[in-house]
Amino acid sequence: MPVPETLEFFVDPARCIGCQSCVQACTECDTHKGQSMIQLDYIDRAGSTQTVPVVCMHCDSPTCAEVCPADAIKRTEDGVVQTARKPRCIACNNCVLACPFGVPKMNSEASLMMKCDMCYDRTSVGLKPMCASVCPSQALAFGTREEMARMRPSATPVNTFRFGGQTIRTKVNVMVSADAPDNCIDVTAAMFDASTGHDVLDDVFGEVGQE
Repeated sequence: MPVPETLEFFVDPARCIGCQSCVQACTECDTHKGQSMIQLDYIDRAGSTQTVPVVCMHCDSPTCAEVCPADAIKRTEDGVVQTARKPRCIACNNCVLACPFGVPKMNSEASLMMKCDMCYDRTSVGLKPMCASVCPSQALAFGTREEMARMRPSATPVNTFRFGGQTIRTKVNVMVSADAPDNCIDVTAAMFDASTGHDVLDDVFGEVGQE
């Protein structure tokens, strides 16, 4: 039974408390064979303990699949981009290098690209992904847009991202302030925005220019 279209995945970086519950729960997903396909990244490790969960965004036009020379990466009819198919994967790492979100990881021992598939064994029958079912702060949530609007009136879901001249739409939503001026997150611009803690490149280039 396919997942009803009204059920969606939401990531709210501001709610992440770094507890690692999602990482541990991910290992229990039957499709992952005991390995976690989710990670926590520090937003600005030098200045803050704030973390953010990183999951596959399940792009409408997945770059990982487009660059795969072996046609090993498939997207299901309901929009879930799956781990590479072992009989086809040649461990070339094209998908790892091409993903704009830095999600796919190469399992060297298995010679296979593995990544979050939104717990397809669960979501394909209407259950929550393991990570969303255990997240105590609901930084990871699985439900309807109506539920999210009711629970978080000060935030709005965005699933369009801009990387320079490339615009990507995703199945996964990121919650941003309801006052945000645009319904698209400009990832490149955010890297240089001091208010996000991502002005690292600006600092590096500034230091280089002073040498």
